Amino acid sequence: MSIKEHVISLPRRVFIGYNIIENISIYFSQLGLKFPYLIVTGEKFTKNIAKKIMENLPKDSSYEVVEISNATLDEVYKVEEIVKKINPKVLLGVGGGKVIDVAKYVSFRNNLEFISIPTAPSHDGITSPFASIKGLSRPVSVKAKEPLAIIADIEILSSAPRRLINAGIGDTIGKIIAVRDWKLAAKLRGEYYGDYTASLAIMSAKHAFQCTKIINKDIKYGTSMLMEALISSGVAMGMAGSTRPASGSEHLFAHAVELLHPEGVLHGELVGLGTIMMAYLHGLNWRKIRNRLKKIGFPVKAKKLGLPDEVVIKALTIAHTIRPERYTILGDRGLTWNSAEKVARITEIID
Repeated sequence: MSIKEHVISLPRRVFIGYNIIENISIYFSQLGLKFPYLIVTGEKFTKNIAKKIMENLPKDSSYEVVEISNATLDEVYKVEEIVKKINPKVLLGVGGGKVIDVAKYVSFRNNLEFISIPTAPSHDGITSPFASIKGLSRPVSVKAKEPLAIIADIEILSSAPRRLINAGIGDTIGKIIAVRDWKLAAKLRGEYYGDYTASLAIMSAKHAFQCTKIINKDIKYGTSMLMEALISSGVAMGMAGSTRPASGSEHLFAHAVELLHPEGVLHGELVGLGTIMMAYLHGLNWRKIRNRLKKIGFPVKAKKLGLPDEVVIKALTIAHTIRPERYTILGDRGLTWNSAEKVARITEIID
C-alpha cells in the first residue's frame, strides 16, 4: 500500500522536572515566543497555577486570561472571542484535560502556537494533536494543534487529586487494547499499521503498569513515570497521524458511556473499565489488569462510579457504532445484550 504523504507532528521541547514553573521565562526565551499570550485555564485548582505562571512570565510581556468550565464548543467560541480581541501569538493551556483540549482546538482553528502546561496527569491529551470537544457532530477526538512545548512540573502534577492521577493510569493502560485492535484491523481490513508507533504506545502501557507498583509508595516518582508514559502515548499519536495507537474498543466503550451518562465519571476511569472487559474479549489476562488497577484504588466496579448496570451493558452494545470506520474486537455488529451482560459480569465490572 503506497502512502502519498504522512505528516508527523511532534512537540519541539518537553520540559519536565520539579518546581520548573519558575523557569517559564527562560523556556519562552529559548522557544522565541512572542507576546501577547492568551492563558486558558480552569475555574478552580488550576487558577492558582495560572497565577504562578503569570508571576514568572517575561517581565515586559502582555497577556490575557480566560477561565473555562468544560470542553464544549460554547467554551471554544468564548475563547475565540478573546482571540479576536487581543490577537495573541501563543495560547497557553494551563489545566487538566478539558482546558488543554479547548486550548489546542482553538489554537488549531486559529493557527496559533500552543503550549501545554498540564496540572493533572489525567490523560494523554497533554501531548497529542487531537482534542475531545462536546457539541461537535461526533463524540470522539478531532484534529487539534500539537503542542510546541510541554511544561510538566512534577511538583504540581503530583499534587493533583489522586482520582485524576489514577484516571491517567487507567487511560494509559488502555493502549494494550488499542494496539491489539489496530493490529486486528491491519490483519482483517488491510489498514495501515505502524510497528514503531505501536511499540511506543505499548511501552506507555508498560510504564503505567509500573506506576501501579510505585504510586502508593512514592507519589512524585510515580507521577513522573506516568507523565513520561502519557507524553510517549501522545507522541505515538502524532507519529501515526491518528489516535489509532492509543484508542481502540476500550475508548469506544468509554465514549458510549459518555453519551449515555455524560456527568460524574472521568474519561480515564471509563477507559480502565473498558480495558478490563476488552482484555477478556481479546483473551488477555484481564484479572491481572483489574488487580493492578484495584491496588491503586482505581474503581474497578461500575457502581463505585455511580454507573447503573444497564448503562454499562447498553454502552457495550452500541460501542461499535461510535466510530464504524474503526475496526476493533467488537466487529461490525457489536455485542448482543446477553453477550455484553456476560462480559461485564465475568470481569466483575457489574455484580
